[in-house]
Amino acid sequence: MPDVLVTGADLLGAGRADLLLRDGRFADPATAGPDAERVDADGLVALPGLVDLHTHLREPGREDAETVATGTDAAARGGFTAVLAMANTNPVTDTAEAAEHVAALGRREGHAQVVPVGAISKGLAGAELAELGLMARSAAGVRVFSDDGHCVTDARLMRRALEYVRAFDGVIAQHAQDPRLAGPDACCHEGELSGRLGLPGWPAVAESTVVARDVQLAQLTRSRLHVCHVSTAETVDVLRWAKARGVDVTAEVAPHHLLLTTDELAGYDPTYKVNPPLRPDEHVVALRDALADGTVDVVATDHAPHARHDKEHAFADAAPGMLGLETALAVVLETMVLPGRLGWAEVAARMSTVPARIARLSGQGRPLALGEPANLTLVDPAARAVVDGAASASLSRNNPWHGRDLPDPVVATFWAGRATYRRT
Repeated sequence: MPDVLVTGADLLGAGRADLLLRDGRFADPATAGPDAERVDADGLVALPGLVDLHTHLREPGREDAETVATGTDAAARGGFTAVLAMANTNPVTDTAEAAEHVAALGRREGHAQVVPVGAISKGLAGAELAELGLMARSAAGVRVFSDDGHCVTDARLMRRALEYVRAFDGVIAQHAQDPRLAGPDACCHEGELSGRLGLPGWPAVAESTVVARDVQLAQLTRSRLHVCHVSTAETVDVLRWAKARGVDVTAEVAPHHLLLTTDELAGYDPTYKVNPPLRPDEHVVALRDALADGTVDVVATDHAPHARHDKEHAFADAAPGMLGLETALAVVLETMVLPGRLGWAEVAARMSTVPARIARLSGQGRPLALGEPANLTLVDPAARAVVDGAASASLSRNNPWHGRDLPDPVVATFWAGRATYRRT
């Protein structure tokens, strides 16, 4: 792999420097030879490669919607050098063999590091613990476990899972949705709009009450809890309460919950059906505040590709989920950086350093410094474009950003020193 010399990059917005990528690590730029490839980064911001804690790659089982190759191509275009692949595949990633298969697919096909997430319960059924220890001890080295798409509603099972993963420093990532308050048909924030549209309501308390229970279980077990796709102001309040008491809890927000609101649902476009649902303005404001002050620790895409025949239905019958990998950084710029809520160092923390720490990825989220892994994202902070959903690297087209004018930040992505994306 040839040396790559990146010249004049602005390191996290804090000062210009040159970066030499050699043999997968950052080396002394002064040692660059005449044969090194030169990349002019004047005017570009250099970030550590982004890490997504919440990606649905669909392989194995739903290769009509996404594959490891296409999903990680989309990830590279979005500036990501690592993605955590959720367990709701077919078969479910609930055994060591299944986790090792996903990791092997990533090594063979990936344009970014693919890290399997293990299921908490067998078959995502919520009845019996999956092979947590075996997955952790396997070659895949699983450290994050989630039944995402399904809430672990049984408090005793949740306690046992938290106790079990503490032994190997794992983390339980909960999809917080009380099924008695927001059942499988719930698809619209409960309120005036859901009544007017005739759509089954998904009240905010269906999320926050589960999180309230789980943070107390995490405190009881002295274990690590991560809350997936926080969407409500009430959940933010619970997280602040828990963190003030020293509970080891982290949380993520998805880009769509930072920008889109229930206003998008008026036309019954199933592209905007997502779980948890889009919320009214006051929840969006609360989530932005929480991301700014660190109550919500990270941005995670919840990239959820769907084949056309699963999405093109009446709103209530369509599969929930949106694409997110290619536009996540754009949405963070639009909602948090351009308004002055976050600086580049904070963006790096919430989209690289902290996600890598939560997932215990030693080679990701590292400083852009000599000897460190050469995971790098070059960003043009001034570029904008109208999103063209047809140009996505994903196999699916359930893109809520199509036709919207957004920042177009990612110029190049390097994973372990290798260019995985370059804007042409």
